Amino acid sequence: MDDPDTQENQLARGAALIKAFVKTLPDRPGVYRMLDEAGDALYVGKAASLKKRVVSYTHVNKLPVRLRRMIAATRDMMFVTTHTEAEALLLESNLIKKLKPRYNVLLRDDKSFPYILLTGDHDYPLLTKHRGAQKRKGDYFGPFADAGAVNRTLIALQKAFMLRNCSDSVFAGRTRPCLQYQIKRCTAPCVGLCSREDYAAQLRQAKAFLTGKSVAVQKELAAAMQEASDARNYETAARLRDRLRALSAIQAHQDINLPDMGDADVIGLFRAGDVACLQIFFFRAGQTFGNRAYFPRHNPEDPDSDILAAFIAQFYENKPVPVRILVSHLPAQHALLQEAYTTEIVQPKRGGKKRLLDFVVRNAREALERESLKRAGEKQNLAALARLFALARPPERIEVYDNSHIGGTNMVGAMIVAGPEGFVKKAYRKFNIRTAGAADDYGMM
Repeated sequence: MDDPDTQENQLARGAALIKAFVKTLPDRPGVYRMLDEAGDALYVGKAASLKKRVVSYTHVNKLPVRLRRMIAATRDMMFVTTHTEAEALLLESNLIKKLKPRYNVLLRDDKSFPYILLTGDHDYPLLTKHRGAQKRKGDYFGPFADAGAVNRTLIALQKAFMLRNCSDSVFAGRTRPCLQYQIKRCTAPCVGLCSREDYAAQLRQAKAFLTGKSVAVQKELAAAMQEASDARNYETAARLRDRLRALSAIQAHQDINLPDMGDADVIGLFRAGDVACLQIFFFRAGQTFGNRAYFPRHNPEDPDSDILAAFIAQFYENKPVPVRILVSHLPAQHALLQEAYTTEIVQPKRGGKKRLLDFVVRNAREALERESLKRAGEKQNLAALARLFALARPPERIEVYDNSHIGGTNMVGAMIVAGPEGFVKKAYRKFNIRTAGAADDYGMM
């Protein structure tokens, strides 16, 4: 009698379960989930026709080894029908990010991006960094690749346009100028040293610069500087000169700008072995707002087009989508992605945009080389740790705890986590401790 737990028997059982579901499925768009014995998602997929897509999993002899293993582990399925395939694509990307299925390409680092906000609900608008939902009235500029990029730009903008960066409550309570005024980064409208009209002019110039009209702004400031110099108002001329230098400092960090880029993201893919890197550069109003590298979890046999399609679907699931996305490889079903996210996906073949893509792919390759060296170092450290403690194999997860308190009150504990790929910041935890004494470290643990 055959062992019911052999791989072949499990594969046959999984295929039989899928066949039973196929009989009940409609010929309509939707999303399907394959679940393991514990009810966890193994795979999330979308289809123009649920019946036609799911039936393909029953032809197990034609499937690659990875999918055969997935079917062997399948114990249940779930389905959701949608009105269109584009709607199914959006739901699929949402579920993949939420459930993190084992057999899907998964974008692991999905932090929100910072923006620059010029508020629109105050007589003297605030210039500040913003992250998260864009609920406050005003103009948002970005995304910027990281906090460093947005902070550098904010400092330069404050030097160039001298807009306030204090909160509305601080603004209302000021009785004399603050340090920002003393170092010439604000015109102190809080105490009446700048009229509403003059502040509006500064605001107009800042908006023009952030929307790509930097040349016009620089010409305007240069003309005003010359006029002040001709009138022998040298203090004003020097202040305008400093503002022009601040604008030049911003552009010095944006040395790959293309005048005709408009609003676009540029995505380059590079693979080496079992690891892939996707490098994305953000362009808004023709100016680059930085770049970031991603290393999605994927299966070695996944084609480049599938990795890029999964990345685009998950990356833009909860982010503003630019007018155009330039890619090094056309993603699978790129027409469907264009429909779902209301954008244009283009693979340039020549000219300045092709050279830009080559530059982005080179950055992806270099980022992958750095990541590979880092991972190799982590593996060596874990192997050394296993030898030191005579472990059967290198540890896959290391948790480090620390406890603290303030004078015997407010006891708190912290946990950090590390693994084969370095520190796992999403697994970090903080604990409020209420059931142990402040001097009792063992009790707090």
